[in-house]
Amino acid sequence: MANILICDDERDIVAALKIYLSSEGYTLYEAYTGREALEIVRKHDIHLILMDIMMPEMDGIAATAKLREEYNIPIILLTAKSEDTDKVLGLNIGADDYITKPFNPIEVLARVRSQLRRYTSLGGMEQRPSKLVIGGIVLDDDTKTVTVDGEPVSLTPIEYNILLLLMRHPGRVYSSAQIYEQVWNEAAFGSEGAVAVHIRHLREKLEITPSEPRYLKVVWGLGYKMEPNN
Repeated sequence: MANILICDDERDIVAALKIYLSSEGYTLYEAYTGREALEIVRKHDIHLILMDIMMPEMDGIAATAKLREEYNIPIILLTAKSEDTDKVLGLNIGADDYITKPFNPIEVLARVRSQLRRYTSLGGMEQRPSKLVIGGIVLDDDTKTVTVDGEPVSLTPIEYNILLLLMRHPGRVYSSAQIYEQVWNEAAFGSEGAVAVHIRHLREKLEITPSEPRYLKVVWGLGYKMEPNN
């Protein structure tokens, strides 16, 4: 059964949507800001998001744009009738559909089912592998452990999450700002130094010769990547 995230800063709306959807047997998660939604998606296997547009901290448009950098989860915007411009903007940046408040429960269920069918048909609900292997590095996300050539490596939570991000997308180059926003979950203002320090520590723990890394490589002027061919 699908996992659905409901994100709206109005708790009564979240409660109402939970009532509509719980009858279908979905596992439901709730968030009240765009930032909370991002945290939940990174921690759980979410299959569909109901996302309000107007929220504090990070609105639904900004959260949708951020999610689309990495995920293809169906996103249905929750909008007021007065937010037509935002509806169009949301669809343009990657939202899949929208529902106008006040909700018709039958419409909510129909749109949710439709988006989940599409997602399932595209293979989007396939489980991410919990064990990632690149060369001699093995990361097991179920046990939160990392080994190099069979030897356990102790990483800080930040180091672990940077490594997890890069190993999930081998060969993809992430800028310092992208890494910071994904791992720290906040805007990247002057983040380059912090990311560079953690990358250096990771190299010291993962590489035989940190100054000549085999796995964790810099792409000058662009960012960092995990070399897939090891």
